[in-house]
Amino acid sequence: MAKDHLLCSLDIGSTKIATLIATLSQEDAIPKPHIIGVSTIPSRGIRKGQVVDIEETVEAISESMDAAERMAGCSVSDVHLSIGGSHIESQNSHGVVAVGNPKGEINAADVERVVEAAKAISLPSTREMLHVVPREYVVDGQKGIKDPIGMTGVRLEVDTHIIHGSTTNLQNLTKCIREVGVDVAGIVFNGIADAEAVLSETEKELGVVLVDIGGGTIDMVIFVEGAPAYSSVLPVGARNITNDIAVGLRVSLETAEKIKLELSKPPDQAMEEAGASTVSRLREKDMLDLSHLGAEADLRRISRKTLTEGIIRPRIEEIFTFIQLEIQKSGFAGTTPSGIVMTGGGSSSYGLVELGRRQIGMQVRIGVPSGMTGLVDEILTPAYSTPVGLVLYAGGLLSKEGGRSPFPRIQLGGVMGKGMDWLKNLLP
Repeated sequence: MAKDHLLCSLDIGSTKIATLIATLSQEDAIPKPHIIGVSTIPSRGIRKGQVVDIEETVEAISESMDAAERMAGCSVSDVHLSIGGSHIESQNSHGVVAVGNPKGEINAADVERVVEAAKAISLPSTREMLHVVPREYVVDGQKGIKDPIGMTGVRLEVDTHIIHGSTTNLQNLTKCIREVGVDVAGIVFNGIADAEAVLSETEKELGVVLVDIGGGTIDMVIFVEGAPAYSSVLPVGARNITNDIAVGLRVSLETAEKIKLELSKPPDQAMEEAGASTVSRLREKDMLDLSHLGAEADLRRISRKTLTEGIIRPRIEEIFTFIQLEIQKSGFAGTTPSGIVMTGGGSSSYGLVELGRRQIGMQVRIGVPSGMTGLVDEILTPAYSTPVGLVLYAGGLLSKEGGRSPFPRIQLGGVMGKGMDWLKNLLP
């Protein structure tokens, strides 16, 4: 009987820290992670995706992992981490090698050598490679090859997408995890994890823009012909909308967040929660009743139009302007007929899909994670796309089906080894 693997993902964001624990049975033809533990707590010690207070971050991570372990009834020894922040950058690279086999048959060693050749790019000592993703192979001038192993040729080329980040930020994150008492199994860029959870293979193949709106940052990945071609992080997020509501209405950030979430609810749900006594008032076209939220006395009723058109809409339009400029900067504008897939906690903001379609002129949909079993009711929301994607990513690496995984060519860089060496030097 095959032994189940225990997987743990840790999404350390600017707004929340989420932990998922899952098991993966190798007996299934297509293994599906089974969720057995879930925990989410407010983030501490993190700003715009980067560690700013190690002690607070360690405490928050420990609290989240302890809660998930109690629910799962087991402890974990290692985790897969997500990483974001404006320090994340990407570039595309090309590698060329001669096929080593005298008979010209390409093997795994040739593929490894050509990817290593593509990794020979000039990066500052303060940067570390996270992912090296082959986009396509070229054999003797024949382009568009996804897997060249077994083919015959004398010259092998590869186009790769390389994602790299700040060594300092990676080391700080690794240190926080090790102080909790667990090892780091892998560090994965948020956008790559999200793609595992919310994108279909058809969307990736046709071309799609994946946008994860977090509390402090927006992660973007553009897929062209089945592989990531451009990745970046924008220094804005859903917290900017909350701040605007707080300033515009002169309320606390907590009340502003409640108001933002209230606007995102379907009208029927809002009516049910407000109670029958306020139904008639809620039907007034331009008024929003906030009495059931515990809002300040003078804010029990506010103009919906003033809130949406005067405060929220300008900020959302600004966010889409940033996204549109980033798409143009990538050089891949016009190659994404599948449109934009929005995910992350901020994707539930009021009017996001409609404003995006109108402003950018592309199809926009909200991406909800899938591909899991078990305790999924709580996590089938865009806010959990990254932790779900991390579990799917880790499960893909463990999959033995043909030696393949959902992202078979993604390789973790040397950050783990360097991080370990750096930490060992601190020990007596």
